[in-house]
Amino acid sequence: MDWGYFVSIAVFALVMTGTPGPNNVMLTASGANFGYRRSIPHFLGIALGLNTLIVLSAAGLDVLFRLYPAAHTGLKVAGCSYLLYLSWKIATTKNTNNASVANNEESAPMTLLQAALFQFLNPKAWMMSVAAVGTFTLSGAYYWLSILSICCVFVVVQVQTSSVWIGFGALIRRWLSTPRAQSQFNYVMAALTASCVVFIW
Repeated sequence: MDWGYFVSIAVFALVMTGTPGPNNVMLTASGANFGYRRSIPHFLGIALGLNTLIVLSAAGLDVLFRLYPAAHTGLKVAGCSYLLYLSWKIATTKNTNNASVANNEESAPMTLLQAALFQFLNPKAWMMSVAAVGTFTLSGAYYWLSILSICCVFVVVQVQTSSVWIGFGALIRRWLSTPRAQSQFNYVMAALTASCVVFIW
């Protein structure tokens, strides 16, 4: 393991976690609707869930999907269904710039556990984890050490990229001072989230 090895993982993680996808669209919407601080559990949950998938892939779960393609198809169906549900939730989020509404339990950002569990239904997260394990693991005695390295690099990179997406949403928030502007923004974010279903299939 040299610096080139870690740089390669970092570049891969940057491309995978920094480009648009279900997680980043929802992070932008969360930043715009709830602000940066309230969205922190969301991106920490993504880190937890993604690294759990990397470890499971390393343990051979991807082999199960190759042996039983129906299981993978079922995962995609469940993931797409949940994405459409999340799209509806984003579209119907109430104006949280109003303090009384911000305290409404119905208007709450995704929790750490919810974000972590969503990764199990996120086909892009599975693709990232399987590709990372297949590309960057080392054989023999260094196998699990390389898995640990992949997880550590992914956490460092993903937290930064997620912060950028949430920060972008939080920056937009100041232009969403009216209920109409925020509703229009939420409709756009909901449409983008739903459009991820097309790319998944």
